[in-house]
Amino acid sequence: MDIQLHNSANKISVSDAVFGAEYNEGLIHQVVTAYMAAGRAGTKAQLAKGEVSGGGKKPWKQKGSGRARAGSIRSPLWRGGGKTFAAVPRDHSQKVNRKMYRGALRSIVAELARQGHLVVAETFTVDAIKTKGLVAQLEQLGTQDILIVTGELDKNLFLSSRNLHTVAVCDVEALNPVALLRHQKVLMTADAVKKLEAWLQ
Repeated sequence: MDIQLHNSANKISVSDAVFGAEYNEGLIHQVVTAYMAAGRAGTKAQLAKGEVSGGGKKPWKQKGSGRARAGSIRSPLWRGGGKTFAAVPRDHSQKVNRKMYRGALRSIVAELARQGHLVVAETFTVDAIKTKGLVAQLEQLGTQDILIVTGELDKNLFLSSRNLHTVAVCDVEALNPVALLRHQKVLMTADAVKKLEAWLQ
């Protein structure tokens, strides 16, 4: 299949297997959920009875004091004691194999192309690190909510987009399903399309 280049009479030929893939909502949901779960820190932790410092000595003898039996001042019943069911660091990551991950990316990219949310340009760059220059180019696309994907990371483009919270810039290697779904439009350069095509086939 062919995709029309932005602001050009030329077209770029792309693989039907990648840009014509069927939309698989279940697979996309599974991969996106796994991707976001892998980003969770899981560092919540509390101290159990055996982890709280102190409390090695029995506070008073077992019998004769008239008080309840106690073996440690670090009991969960005591102030400063350990937590009864202490939280431990967790790993929230879910297993997603390579075939599923690439399949989800193919499905997302193909759906973006079908709905007209994918824009392909021969090149896309800025001459200097200027946010104003990038905004002027984005106005021609009719949106300020966009993901720009280049073949190689363009430093000027990346630094120019840092103050624009609805604009993201990445190269093909950093592309992920959440980034593709987060923005209203996705702009890819021609070399990025070819790299993505080679990766997903």
